[in-house]
Amino acid sequence: MVKVMDGYRVLEVAQFTFVPAAGAILADWGADVIKVEHPVRGDTQRGFLNMGGVELNPDRHPLIEHPNRGKRSVGIDVSTPAGQEVLYELARASDVFLTNYLPAARQKNKIDVEHIRAANPKIVYARGSAYGDKGPERDVGGYDGTAFWTRSGIGHALTPAELGAPLAQGIPAFGDSIGGMFIAGGISAALLHRERTGEALELDVSLLSTAWWAAGASVTQGMDTGEIMRASMPESGGSPVNPFMGNYQTSDGGTINLCIVSPTGYIRDTFQHLGVPEAADDPRFADVLPLMENAQAAAQIIAKAIGSKPFDYWRQHLKTMKGQWAPFQSLVELAEDEQAIANDMIVEVEAADGGQPFKVVRGPVQFNHEPLETTRAPQASEHTEIVLAELGMDWERIADLKQSGAIA
Repeated sequence: MVKVMDGYRVLEVAQFTFVPAAGAILADWGADVIKVEHPVRGDTQRGFLNMGGVELNPDRHPLIEHPNRGKRSVGIDVSTPAGQEVLYELARASDVFLTNYLPAARQKNKIDVEHIRAANPKIVYARGSAYGDKGPERDVGGYDGTAFWTRSGIGHALTPAELGAPLAQGIPAFGDSIGGMFIAGGISAALLHRERTGEALELDVSLLSTAWWAAGASVTQGMDTGEIMRASMPESGGSPVNPFMGNYQTSDGGTINLCIVSPTGYIRDTFQHLGVPEAADDPRFADVLPLMENAQAAAQIIAKAIGSKPFDYWRQHLKTMKGQWAPFQSLVELAEDEQAIANDMIVEVEAADGGQPFKVVRGPVQFNHEPLETTRAPQASEHTEIVLAELGMDWERIADLKQSGAIA
């Protein structure tokens, strides 16, 4: 597997998913990512026993595997002078420092940019935060449920007004994972800049800015016109102006999504595949403008047609249709999707409990069509002695540091 980040070392002092997800992507790309964890507690997320109402197995922990695969873990108590000195020694041998600690904690533990740059002036310093590292709320923490989903307007836009109450975020670490990809991309650009100019940069990504970029088209529209799109209540039918766009229920309760944004050139083929070829000869639907004007009538015909046959029938039958469509799947169903499998979207890693391999999701970037090769997430402090020995630290000093509690 090509490793575009081979030879780069990332020193990660971060917890939860948002910033560690960036480290996971960089590890996927070949970087040596050293995850620094508290020598007793480890990453706080290791102690999470529930995710979205589902009880978690601490030995097969998705909130650890997803953002931490491919890394090595070193246990350091960064609140102690001895632990800080070990951290600085690691920083001297690193290209990137990656953190989501809040400003006060960075200062208290002497891991802010001035402390790390004192050890290594050429290190790229990357921060992830809830609301950004400037302004009156730079000291305010948050999660993707607050910054990405709630405050950003994402949750509002995806909640139909008719519900009368907001939808809760249904996917844990949703914004975290998206934002982690932005951080990884920013780090890559910063390393390229350093290579070209010699200048080491600071970079920031917030969950709030992640959400606004993800919703950028709607946000731009809203700022320009004062109006934004908002999700509507679910129903089997098409858009009020385009019957070829909408969710249609099958006879057994499945759903087929039609998404033919521009019907020009697709009208006859679509109606033929839906089993109502005569509709293409109806003057109300035969061309784009009358189709739009008579969208409701066309949608009723399509809903009846799709509702007459089961989900699996349409999944196979529509494969030859020229227009765009998709089966409405669950996240678990995607794991069996032949296209996802063909594109190596899932990779198996050794499980920490010695059981069946753990399946994790490949990041969205693939190089040379090659599948991802990675390792399981490390157990807390699993690689402390190995990494410190690689720095040239002798065993007597390592033993002394362990005895003092500065490292694990």
